[in-house]
Amino acid sequence: MSEVLSQSEIDKLLDEMSSGALDVEDFAGERIKKSEIVNYDFRRPNRISKSQVRTFQSIHENFAETFGYYLVSRLQTVVSISVTSVDQLFYSEYILSVSNPSCLYVFDIVGTDGAGILEISPQLALVLVERLLGGSGEVQPKPRAITTIEQSVIKNVIEQALHYLENAWRSIAELSFKYQRLELEADFVQVAPSSEIVIVVSFDVNIGLHTYLMNLCFPTFALEEVLTKLSRQQVTAGPIKMTPEKMRENVETLKRHMSKTFLPVVAELGRSSITAKELLELKAGDIIKLKNKITDEITIYIAGRRKFAGRPGMVDGKKAVKILRPLREEDLIEDDLFYKEES
Repeated sequence: MSEVLSQSEIDKLLDEMSSGALDVEDFAGERIKKSEIVNYDFRRPNRISKSQVRTFQSIHENFAETFGYYLVSRLQTVVSISVTSVDQLFYSEYILSVSNPSCLYVFDIVGTDGAGILEISPQLALVLVERLLGGSGEVQPKPRAITTIEQSVIKNVIEQALHYLENAWRSIAELSFKYQRLELEADFVQVAPSSEIVIVVSFDVNIGLHTYLMNLCFPTFALEEVLTKLSRQQVTAGPIKMTPEKMRENVETLKRHMSKTFLPVVAELGRSSITAKELLELKAGDIIKLKNKITDEITIYIAGRRKFAGRPGMVDGKKAVKILRPLREEDLIEDDLFYKEES
């Protein structure tokens, strides 16, 4: 039990405090640090605790990693995605932060009355479209609203993103996300009341040398039951460990995408050397004598590299090349020496 002070001891204590002889902080036994004092805004109560925020971040780090692998295979370039922040905002504040134009993909959180938003910047949308259609994506596009055709091109990527988001949430709850629609202006999106607290997860999407913005917005009322299950112990922190099954799955995915990749095939009938004067004087009907014989094998190039030996011919009245064998290392060395001697 604490010791009870007499009235005279209380008066003496007050006199020493008023005169400065006694330091209140020393009397308390430890100095109170100002950094430990945090202002609390009763108008903006935190709906999720710090531990839940950390778990929320871990879930979306897993999503960022798996979705990044998918984009690498689709875009055929270096892609990395990282979580930059997890914030609690009023829905009205989030809407005000959205750029105009933007790409707001609304999705239903199946089994609840709520819907979420996957927001990507217009620059990211345009880069994805260009890479998917075979472009380099090196030039930074100017922000603009994407066209109907571009929306169709990118829709499958968004649906895949929602699929990987479901997988990331599977360690906590069996949530299902269903793509609903695309909105280009934030004023037409109303997934929560203006005063409702929403959770906004921000990502940096690095494609090549450029960085783009991506956000996920969840209304808290749609995740009431799920939030109670969020604990740090339930989610694997850090990078996903690559199991043998996962590695085999990644290899099969790469093979499947590579099987659809087009490579140029060139059959070289032969080589010859002519002077610049002879080149300028060439006309239709002239004959250039090649250095190889008609019975010699010809070289077949795949994507600019010598790969096979073959023989020209005809199939159903069309020119064709029959592959006889793959070129060995000694074949390539002999060819190089032959062409050097001839030249």
